[in-house]
Order: sequence, then structure tokens, then C-alpha cells
Amino acid sequence: MASASLCSASPARMALLKYRPRLRRARSLAAVVGGLWVLSAVASPQQQGSADWRVSDDGAYVIDVRAQLAWPRCVEGMQWNGTTCTGKPLLLDRAEATALATARWQAEGVAWRLPRAAELQRLVGKAAHNAAGADARLFPAAPDLWYWSSTANVSGVRGNQYNYNTIRQSREGDSAGQMALLNGWAVNMATGEARGDVARASKLPVRLVRPQMEPAR
Repeated sequence: MASASLCSASPARMALLKYRPRLRRARSLAAVVGGLWVLSAVASPQQQGSADWRVSDDGAYVIDVRAQLAWPRCVEGMQWNGTTCTGKPLLLDRAEATALATARWQAEGVAWRLPRAAELQRLVGKAAHNAAGADARLFPAAPDLWYWSSTANVSGVRGNQYNYNTIRQSREGDSAGQMALLNGWAVNMATGEARGDVARASKLPVRLVRPQMEPAR
């Protein structure tokens, strides 16, 4: 029965189960609201210069020296083999992506998280050989798709409940808040476009990020 249920588990559940043994050991030791918003692109690794970006000593991470962040060379579900990323990307909804980041943080003791939309946009550029998307030399075999971010949709209006305009605005705020629960921010890693009207149930690739652990050079 156990093997049968394990075989039928979804890829997202399998990804979470991967970190549970380490989590148990660790424990034993111790909003777009009311319309479409688009974020403008920020400087990419190619545009910012090589001094801001480098590959870690083991080759598995790209270090954003300025932001002091470490990015895995591969998206979740793919593995770094020393040369490129192999395997298939894991496609998760927004809740699954957040749960995976939390599970890795608790299991490894490292502050893994979903990146903010602006942080993902830093990975995208068009300067290298007129090519769009993330630099394939830094992030090989990366899917040019929409990726989940942690950026939240937050909006709401509260005031005098007897004022007509306030009642109308409050109702609009309540409706917007409900939309924020259904939608989330994602970034198109081919173009750098970010938008907040992506349904949270959508299955998208995930690239987690963590603080830089090794000393900066």
C-alpha cells in the first residue's frame, strides 16, 4: 500500500517529501488589484557587468554580489551535473511553490524563499548577443516561461462606514482583496515582464533564492 501511494503522489508532493527526513532530523536537534500592473525591467546580469555576478566555487550557483544572493543554476526539478542542467522542471502552483521554499528552509537551515518579482527581473536581459531571457551561460537549459514570485497584491480601503464614497471604495477594496487571494505575481523569464493577474492555481516553474553563504571576493 505504501509503495502504491508513493507512486501515485504528485511531483509537487514528491518534492516536499524529499526534504521531510532532513526536517525531522533538524527538529530532533533543536496584489494586481482592480486591474493589470506591469513592472518595468531592471538591469540584467549582462547589463550590470561581470563584477556584480559570478559563479560559485562549486559551479552550482550564480552569486549576485551586489544583492548578496545565491541563485541555483537550475530551476526546481532539474539538477546541475557540472556542465548543464538536466531533468524536467517542476511545475507548481503558488501554494506549492511557497511550501517547497519553506520545506527547504526548515530542512537545510538556509533561508530559501521565492524571489520577489524585481529580483527575477534582474536575471533577464537582452544585451548578450541580442538574445532575450536569462543568460544561458549562467542559467543553462532554463525554460523561457512565467515563474512564480513572492510579490504580493495588497490593497484595501477602510474609513467612515456611513460615507457613500467610503462604502463604495470599501466594497471595491474587498473585491480587490478577494482577487489578490486568487491571483499572484509572476515574471516572464523570456521578456522580463511581470504581472500580477496570474491565477495562483497556475502550474509554473520555480527558481528559489537564498542569501549568499560564502564570503564575497
